[in-house]
Amino acid sequence: MKMIIIGPAWPLRGGLASFDQRLCRAFMEEGHACSIYSFSLQYPGFLFPGTTQYSTDPQPSGIEIHSVINSVNPFNWLHIGNRLKKEAPDLIVVRYWLPFMGPALGTILRRVGKNGKIKIIAITDNVLPHEKRPGDISFTKYFLRSCDAFVTMSDKVLFDLRKFEKIKPAKQVIHPLYDNFGEIISKSSARKFLREKLQLNIGEDEKVILFFGFIRKYKGLDILLRAMAEPLIKNSGIRLLIAGEFYEDRNQYQKLIEELKIEKQLILKTDFIPDADVQYYLCAVDAVIQPYRQATQSGVTPLAYHFERPMIVSNVGSFAEQVLHEQTGLVTKPEPSAFANAILRFYELGEEYFIPHLRIEKKKYSWKNLVNTILGLSHDIQK
Repeated sequence: MKMIIIGPAWPLRGGLASFDQRLCRAFMEEGHACSIYSFSLQYPGFLFPGTTQYSTDPQPSGIEIHSVINSVNPFNWLHIGNRLKKEAPDLIVVRYWLPFMGPALGTILRRVGKNGKIKIIAITDNVLPHEKRPGDISFTKYFLRSCDAFVTMSDKVLFDLRKFEKIKPAKQVIHPLYDNFGEIISKSSARKFLREKLQLNIGEDEKVILFFGFIRKYKGLDILLRAMAEPLIKNSGIRLLIAGEFYEDRNQYQKLIEELKIEKQLILKTDFIPDADVQYYLCAVDAVIQPYRQATQSGVTPLAYHFERPMIVSNVGSFAEQVLHEQTGLVTKPEPSAFANAILRFYELGEEYFIPHLRIEKKKYSWKNLVNTILGLSHDIQK
């Protein structure tokens, strides 16, 4: 089968690009021809909250990537739609994560649809965004109407999807493991790398937990900072490694850190984390912390599963589905005292308590499962 993925890919950076490239490989491993149509312009500069949209990692080998979609140029949308219609793949898999992309992707897919034979399946990371803006509903409706079927990776997204599309086929699947960031290495080796290569002050025997990924309000880093200031945590010797780029004003966090007097409890690496370094951060810590205020699903969860790191997460979104309480991690309220108690409970149980459960549960997070779900949906589409 000939298929095309529409979504971010190298030289764009971030979890979506990593996901699309890994999915492309998964299709090829199953014997399908697959390429990616990515963006020549993903976000206008004034809409992008980070330092750069582009990766410094080398181009992934063996994957055909066309960086041709301009998210703000309607003439480009028509051109790319006609190009894809002419290329005539059997299946297009399109990522949808932000209503801003609705007009561009919806228009491209409408042109593709004029072929009459090409099946279109959307992987909907979000249907309703975490941070609401004018036009969200209309842009989302416009996009969803251009698709034939949908894949979601949480109950919440499937529920949101059915508010808009009540009839078209849709299936839920577990977000696969991010197994493309290297293998598990020893905690000692990972900490040595962070100390010597990245100059991070992380002791060999310290208790260290990790907040990983872009820093945005809905991810609740401020909740975690307040948890670190709780007396029992402050006196425990537990330190928090924050690894990820600020996608909002960092000054508010710096002021909070100073007010709480927790500077010595923190290890800060608030830059974008290159793919090549991801394994060192995950393998260097005792647990991964996700204190989100709201969520659909998170790419950090399958990353933690891959590296067999226990998780402490909020009871929002799909976390309670994906993190088994007191088996693969701990689930608690998104409140400082609740997270402080959960962190202490984690160390009471001990890291090794969680490892057997993580090794069993991670087997469910396969790319083949996602590929089979997509292919199964394609057979349900009548053209």
